[in-house]
Amino acid sequence: MKTNNILLALLLLITGITFGQAPVSKEITGQVVERSTTIEGVNIINNTTQQATVSDVNGMFAIVVKEGDVLVFSSVNLEPLKHRITADDLSLNSIVVKMTVKEIQLKEVVVNENADLTAENLGIIPYGQKKYTPAERKVYTATSTSIDKLLNKISGRTTMLKKEVNVEKKEALFRKMEYMFDENYYTERLKISPEDIKGFQLYCVDDGEFAVSLDTKNKTLSMFLITELARKYLIILENEK
Repeated sequence: MKTNNILLALLLLITGITFGQAPVSKEITGQVVERSTTIEGVNIINNTTQQATVSDVNGMFAIVVKEGDVLVFSSVNLEPLKHRITADDLSLNSIVVKMTVKEIQLKEVVVNENADLTAENLGIIPYGQKKYTPAERKVYTATSTSIDKLLNKISGRTTMLKKEVNVEKKEALFRKMEYMFDENYYTERLKISPEDIKGFQLYCVDDGEFAVSLDTKNKTLSMFLITELARKYLIILENEK
């Protein structure tokens, strides 16, 4: 009888130790950023439990984890990232996840000498849309001391009154672009040379979908669209040489 009691006590002790050492799950919060910009709409999944969530407009999220779990972060225009939960993460109850934008890779273009190769035929810009040569864009940039002067010159004095509202909207879009993207973003991420930045900004604000993304302050969509616009714009510059 005593032997049975001893065995039972040992079994309970071992069971208690085992449960005491098992990882404890808890909810932690986090924030997703790209450089200094918070990222909305990033998909986050716990690879162990398959629980998923999405970052909000401030890049914030909450998810239940335990030590050793791996969180997978993914978004259309960002490099995927994995983060293993540590004891420090659990003790702080919070993590900051730094993601990076995918690099642009221009596809090789094979030119047929007999083909009438234009930006319109390639589907880069709509048919009939006014096109500006690199020289014209540089003149606009060099002779303009403000966005307002640049837009006034493009719109034309005879139609200035009719286009005043449109000019104001474009000026507001330019300002939002300047706030959202600094010069290094254009040159390093998008591969736009400094002298072509103003021309590229003009090209972007003329794109309806991109303009809507700026108006609605959808940073993730704006970053995705501007990457594709940069790819098309670089092809236009290449064809105009």
